[in-house]
Amino acid sequence: MSDSSVVLIALAVLNLLVLAALWLRSKPADASAQQQEQQTWQQQNFEALQGQTERLARELRTEISQSGVQGRQEAMQTLSLFQQSLLQQSAEATRTQNQQIDALAQQLALLQKSLTDSLAQQVNALSEANARRLTEMRGTMETQLAQLQQSNAAKLDEMRQTVDEKLQATLQARLGESFKQVADRLEQVHKGLGEMHTLAQGVGDLKHLLTNVKTRGMFGEAQLGALLEQVLTSEQYAEQVATKPGDKNRVDFAIRLPGRSDSGQPVWLPIDAKFPNEDYERLLEAQGRADPVQAELCAKALENRIKLEAKSIADKYLEPPHTTDFAVMFLPTEGLYAEVLRRPGLMEALQRDHRVTLAGPTNLMAMLNALQMGFRTLALEKRSSEVWQVLGAVKTEFGKFGDVLSKVRNQTQTVLNTLDQAQTRSNVMSRALRQVDALPEADAQALLPGVLPGSLPEGDE
Repeated sequence: MSDSSVVLIALAVLNLLVLAALWLRSKPADASAQQQEQQTWQQQNFEALQGQTERLARELRTEISQSGVQGRQEAMQTLSLFQQSLLQQSAEATRTQNQQIDALAQQLALLQKSLTDSLAQQVNALSEANARRLTEMRGTMETQLAQLQQSNAAKLDEMRQTVDEKLQATLQARLGESFKQVADRLEQVHKGLGEMHTLAQGVGDLKHLLTNVKTRGMFGEAQLGALLEQVLTSEQYAEQVATKPGDKNRVDFAIRLPGRSDSGQPVWLPIDAKFPNEDYERLLEAQGRADPVQAELCAKALENRIKLEAKSIADKYLEPPHTTDFAVMFLPTEGLYAEVLRRPGLMEALQRDHRVTLAGPTNLMAMLNALQMGFRTLALEKRSSEVWQVLGAVKTEFGKFGDVLSKVRNQTQTVLNTLDQAQTRSNVMSRALRQVDALPEADAQALLPGVLPGSLPEGDE
């Protein structure tokens, strides 16, 4: 807004203030008489004021419009000048920046070039140094490898020579040991062949020996006697015993069992050895020829022979109460015993009809062991009364020993109490002598010549 418009506004406001003051000053005392004149005057003044106001308003609007146009023109001029100045400054700043960027680019180019040259020189120097070092290392490695190859070749030659020598020595030793073992084995084979030849002669002699009935009986008796001797004592069995009173028939062996008669006579268990070798060999020959008919006939003949021998044992050697109500037939070979057991019902028939039990070497040993346990039980029963008497005496002596032990305990407790009292008095004396200075050992020996060093109680030291 310009200065002229401000002046016009101020004049209008001043006119209004003047009219208001005049209107207030010119009020008559009589309001009713002058009211019409006042209204007229006011109307006139108002119209004049309105006209002036309208004129002022037109002038003000004209001035304002002129001022607005002039202000717009000035603003446009100022804006155009500012724009031109800004464009000039921007162009100048752009030129300055371009110049600075060009200078910086030149500096960067120079710096890059210098760095590139420096790096290229360093890389070249490093490459040359590495090449020299690699050449030196290659030469050193080739030299060391050559030396190592020579050393390895020499060591390999030494090792090969050593291994060859050891292998040769080991091979010779092994071959010598192998030949020695083969020679020893061949010598053992020759000895075995000689022993087999001798054994074959012995088997032939044994076969020839067993063809005699009396000799076979002696063989069975010898084997039975050996088994009895292994298990029983000489008082528990007897040889060639007449089990029937007044009869001359004597059984091979009889086991002496304790009797229950008043006379103290024993009860005999007859054991007789039988060896029907001819029937058994004929059965083996038939089985070897795979002839079932002949084998059955030979088995039947062996069965009849066993029944006949069992009947003979029962008739000759059983006489209860002087003997047991059964006897034992000993078959000296396990094969013969197994073949007899294989016959169905033969074992039961012998026990039922003739009261004879069959026994081979193995089960006779078990039977004798069972009898031995029975003998031991009877011996314990006989000695039981003596054992009870000994236990009674031991019980009496043990009561006396308890009394003596109680007395010893009381006396020991008295000694312990006396020692405790002595220890208490020693401690009291030690506490009383703590303030007394100890004399040297020489002076103490002089004053107490009868007291040896170290004999004083611990509290006095």
